[in-house]
Amino acid sequence: MLRRLDVRGLSDQLESVLPRPPAAPAVAEAVAAILAEVRRDGDRALRALTERFDGVRVKGLALGQTELAAALDRVDPELRAALEVAHRRIAAYHRLESEPPRELHTDGLRVRELVRPVGRVGCYVPGGRARYPSTVLMCATPARAAGVAQVDLCVPPGPDGEVDDATLAAAAIAGVDRVYRVGGAQAVAARAYGTETVRPVEVIVGPGNRYVAEAMRQVSGVVGIPAATAGPSEVCVVAGPQTPAELAAIDLAVQAEHGPDGLAWLVTWSEETLEAVERALAAIVAASPRRQELAATLRDGGYGCLVEGPEQAVAVANVVAPEHLELLVDDAAGLVELVRSAGAVFVGPRSPASLGDYVAGPSHVLPTNRTARFASALGVADFRRRIAVVEAEDEGLARLGPSVVALARAEGLDAHARSIELRR
Repeated sequence: MLRRLDVRGLSDQLESVLPRPPAAPAVAEAVAAILAEVRRDGDRALRALTERFDGVRVKGLALGQTELAAALDRVDPELRAALEVAHRRIAAYHRLESEPPRELHTDGLRVRELVRPVGRVGCYVPGGRARYPSTVLMCATPARAAGVAQVDLCVPPGPDGEVDDATLAAAAIAGVDRVYRVGGAQAVAARAYGTETVRPVEVIVGPGNRYVAEAMRQVSGVVGIPAATAGPSEVCVVAGPQTPAELAAIDLAVQAEHGPDGLAWLVTWSEETLEAVERALAAIVAASPRRQELAATLRDGGYGCLVEGPEQAVAVANVVAPEHLELLVDDAAGLVELVRSAGAVFVGPRSPASLGDYVAGPSHVLPTNRTARFASALGVADFRRRIAVVEAEDEGLARLGPSVVALARAEGLDAHARSIELRR
């Protein structure tokens, strides 16, 4: 069920001995062809590609406020209430990120920052045969908290050519302006280049499969893409001898059931725990309605890693740099300070990653494929630009001008120096 690894005694060699995420098949050429087709043919390409990949002919590409409001009225009241609770907590968390701009006023020079949101954001949410209304909230809510004026959504249509009501209801609650029934790399192309129906954007966010992630990589620079595009789901569970095996097993399954290409790591210093978790996990897979997705992820990306103790367990996690890191041990709080690379950390046996997936507050759009080494969860900063504002007084030119002249002359840039001298 889990590929066994034993790194006991190898603390200085973890980066070289731990396997990297499984390599995805080459998709760059296929994605490049899709991007080119959408850029050339616009809406006609989107319809053709949707029929080719999703197997449906959509009536129209765009859904507006009327359709969103109708879906909100149709969904089960309990689901609507849950979406509103999640939205309230996500919005409250991201409002905390909105700090006032910094300002420095010394030597006769006033330097400050203007913080401005981008004008339009395109959210991508997986769909088709599954639905992720929570991801709508996790993408659109921080964009609104950042002050973005227009937030649109792309989602693949279902087998009937429609977008399900739960997704549309979440879009209504999160303040999405428009929903487009298109997914995959073609949706990314439409957001980057625009078509007759789909408006181009400044930033694209959201998780997707390897084709979506590759498309985001290829259009980066045409539009803004967060430093870590979110790919297939990952979890690293740290468990000790006292960790209930069924809790560790179900939390591995929580992320693995998203499907192929993900990662599910169990890290423990107890062979008995490893064996007990494997037994519990096998039972979960056998009984799951998503057993195929679970089995595929665990076959290709499931690992059971034996370590010397808690500190080495966190050292392994720092190399894996997982999207979700769960510390399912009683002294979990004491291990948090050792964490260096993770998308989000869940502390203690009572804090499963599913809390973060839905209602904790931080976005569940997290860095994957070891990009947590340099990237962070989706947040307000991904939708804003910082603009430096420089204002000089007479004192500033007198005191700092000579330094500018000296540096400019040293670099052979005469006009730079003269621009100061003409003002003194």
